[in-house]
Amino acid sequence: MVDDTSKVNRRSVLKTVGATGVVGLAGCISTDGNGTATDPDGTVTGSSGPDTITFGQPAALTGQWDFLQPGVSQAADAAVQHINDAGGPLGAELSISRRDTAVNPQEARTVVTQLLENDNAAAILGLFSSEINPLWNFLQEQQAPILTPWPGSTFLDTRGGDKMTPSDTSDDEWVWRPIVGDTVHTSGNATYTLDQGYNNIGVLTGNTEGERSYVNGFLNTFEANGGTVANRVEVSLGQSNYQSALNRLFQADFDAFLVSFPQESAITALSDWADGGYGGQPILSDTLAQQAVIDQVGSGLNGAWAATPGQSGPSYDTFEEIYQQAGDAEINGWTPPSWDAAQVAALAIERAGEASHEAIQKNIGKVTRSGGTTVSTFAEGKEALANGDEISYQGAATPTNFTAHGNVFGSVTIRTAQDGEFVVTDEVAADAIRDSVPEGEY
Repeated sequence: MVDDTSKVNRRSVLKTVGATGVVGLAGCISTDGNGTATDPDGTVTGSSGPDTITFGQPAALTGQWDFLQPGVSQAADAAVQHINDAGGPLGAELSISRRDTAVNPQEARTVVTQLLENDNAAAILGLFSSEINPLWNFLQEQQAPILTPWPGSTFLDTRGGDKMTPSDTSDDEWVWRPIVGDTVHTSGNATYTLDQGYNNIGVLTGNTEGERSYVNGFLNTFEANGGTVANRVEVSLGQSNYQSALNRLFQADFDAFLVSFPQESAITALSDWADGGYGGQPILSDTLAQQAVIDQVGSGLNGAWAATPGQSGPSYDTFEEIYQQAGDAEINGWTPPSWDAAQVAALAIERAGEASHEAIQKNIGKVTRSGGTTVSTFAEGKEALANGDEISYQGAATPTNFTAHGNVFGSVTIRTAQDGEFVVTDEVAADAIRDSVPEGEY
């Protein structure tokens, strides 16, 4: 296995690509400084360059979050095409195996197993908070790198990453998220709410982990900075109407109210709110800044805002140009980090000189943290690595400087409902909310 502290000679690797047998064989193949593969007893078995490499993507092809998947899939596919156009990691042809989990933990467990055992996935590029949290021990047992654009849960604030010891995987927790967590963008939303003069709010939320995590993250910052909660109502999802819940919520006096639901339930609740003439300023959780919400709720939603992970990464414009050529799926807050996840995984393979799980894990931090030549795409990184340079990938969603726990920090975008669509109206800079995020977690 190639240790992160010594890079292989990539010129030698590129001259010898073509042999198979590395992908999925974590711990079974190692390489020397010339890219020559050996088995555990040191016998030379050939080149370290595989013909093909597969990334596995657990996906929300069905279920309550399926409306977000098209953009995430298109971003990953566009990234793979770009990577292959640039020669591929170690000269291999990169592909994605995408399997539906419906964001169901048990189905996710099956899918991860299939991706690793049947598809020989070198890295996993997906999984939601509601899948990762209950499957945490199982995922740790797999010892396969997971770079996921989805999870916001505060559960990951101090879990994941390489603990800043890249050459020692004994303390690693194998999950990396190139998207800002709920702690960041809920703090941004709370900061923006207070800045708008709303100091006393109501809360209407679903009773699942994702919804609770969002609300709790928001309230931590909101209340710590002088905000108060007049009333909080928690209800089950999937109801045919939420009139009773709204009646209970509006028994208290407040000027604004936070709504944290998946899209289908949110549309029902907000339609009931608009039809009932309850009034108040709606503040929406991040996933609700979608065209379908406005289309179905109507003009009553004008002025409502949501705070989503920012799209202010240094290479966002580069990503957007390539993404728009790949299809017509709508860009959402989880789209740019899906691109970043694929870029980082491919660059980690290129630096490692092999595509084993351990080698990728050891090199994720090495290709993203500060200190190397700044690159914004796999093509630039591949060239720099071939020249013997260290690199620092600067992402589309954020600068992608992973912390010890595999997290990133970035700005928060405010999207407001105006004239039948959500438009970007403001941005909360990362520096404005950094003090709200516990030091040591990011």
